[in-house]
Amino acid sequence: MEAKVKHLEFIQAAISRMAGNSFLLKGWTVTLAGSLLALTFKEADRKYVLLSLLVILVFWSLDSFYLSHERRFVALYNSVRILPEAAIDFSMHTHSFGKSCRWARCAFSKSILLFYGGLLAVSLLILRFI
Repeated sequence: MEAKVKHLEFIQAAISRMAGNSFLLKGWTVTLAGSLLALTFKEADRKYVLLSLLVILVFWSLDSFYLSHERRFVALYNSVRILPEAAIDFSMHTHSFGKSCRWARCAFSKSILLFYGGLLAVSLLILRFI
């Protein structure tokens, strides 16, 4: 049972890293996009809003990438959880779980879409009135 628990701990550590990266990306997105939008109001220049849109789209794609990998590791965790002790090989390969955790599917998941879609909508609204 020790090998199985250790393998699950390795997978859980990878899941935690992916979730941490996602959290950091959201923080950087709010900071950068907010700063650029503040510059927009100060100088009344559309280029800052356009740059803000670019920042949001780039971080949206990165966050989707990390979410897709996090979901693959969760699928691996669930697979290892039901394996018998003798079948534990400490593999961290997630390739076989890729079909259910595609990047584009994660990009439009509720959690990602609400956050980045909201920022995008606000930026587009500001762009319309500048």
